[in-house]
Amino acid sequence: MATTPAPSPGRARGPLTLLVAVPLIVAFALWAFAWPAARTAPRDLPLGVAGPPAAVEQLTGQLQQHKGAFEVHRYHDEAAARKAIRDREVYGAVVASPSGPKMLTASAAGPVVAQLLTQAASRTAPEGTTVHTEDVVPAPPNDPRGAVLSTSVLPLALAGVLAGALTVLLRLRGTRAVGALMGAAALVGLVAAALADSWLGALSGNWWAEAAAFGLTVLAVSSTVAGLGALLGPKGIGLGGLLSVLLGNPWSGVSSAPEMLPEPLGALGQLLPPGAGGTLLRGVGLFDGRAVDTPVLVLTAWTVLGLLAVTVGGLRGEGARTRSEETGGEATGTAGTTVLRNRLSDMRS
Repeated sequence: MATTPAPSPGRARGPLTLLVAVPLIVAFALWAFAWPAARTAPRDLPLGVAGPPAAVEQLTGQLQQHKGAFEVHRYHDEAAARKAIRDREVYGAVVASPSGPKMLTASAAGPVVAQLLTQAASRTAPEGTTVHTEDVVPAPPNDPRGAVLSTSVLPLALAGVLAGALTVLLRLRGTRAVGALMGAAALVGLVAAALADSWLGALSGNWWAEAAAFGLTVLAVSSTVAGLGALLGPKGIGLGGLLSVLLGNPWSGVSSAPEMLPEPLGALGQLLPPGAGGTLLRGVGLFDGRAVDTPVLVLTAWTVLGLLAVTVGGLRGEGARTRSEETGGEATGTAGTTVLRNRLSDMRS
């Protein structure tokens, strides 16, 4: 009578792993995306105040009533406040003038933030006073809500993850891997700049600087994924995707501002490639390249570390393959010697 073989422990654990892993991954993704969105509010948001000393003191006191909401920067006149907005030191400024308070905003820095600052200025103004608003650095007319920039971070992250994963799966090593990653990033940068600037008109900066910003963002992600994959295998690809897509994208703050996210997500997001890339793109595409030193440094660090990991992982793989070939060669030589001895013994007999 035939007996049915018992299922192996691995096959028995498979369905259980699936039932547990999928809900956990979904819960983690919802936490990473939904929590920051549900808790969006200003937290030490840089805001300027300008005008006569007495008026500045009064405005500062009113703004500080919103505990922890604003980081107030004082300027002696409106011209200094305007310069600070253009240099991306502050997101806007309240100016006290004889004709009443004026709110200077920069919708290019984030339409959500500009709207929030306008509402805050209206609440702090004396009753019956109209607050005049001026957009110092407006968003492009073809993208007044900043939708193109805010939605570009995820495709760039996905492109980087795909390029890095393919580099690992195709077993590219050394200069071939580095060349493939850099070439793919450069092409993505050119295509993205053509779409976002030339076609959609959502960016208004130097075209080549925008292409370089797009490309550097993709290269930082792809080199990180490829480096982790070269060191850790498929698990490294998953870890790189988690850092870039599940954490880097929702924590980038590109749709509002890093200071609008729960702490410390805004600061952490700027240390990941998508957040640094979004800040860099906003700087080169809408603010004439101002305040881009930090995001360039962050992206360069991820790129260098990733390419270094790719190189080390490739050297490790080459060493393992060489040892395997040497071992195989020795085994083949030993087997050949044994066969030859057996034949000679047969001839003698």
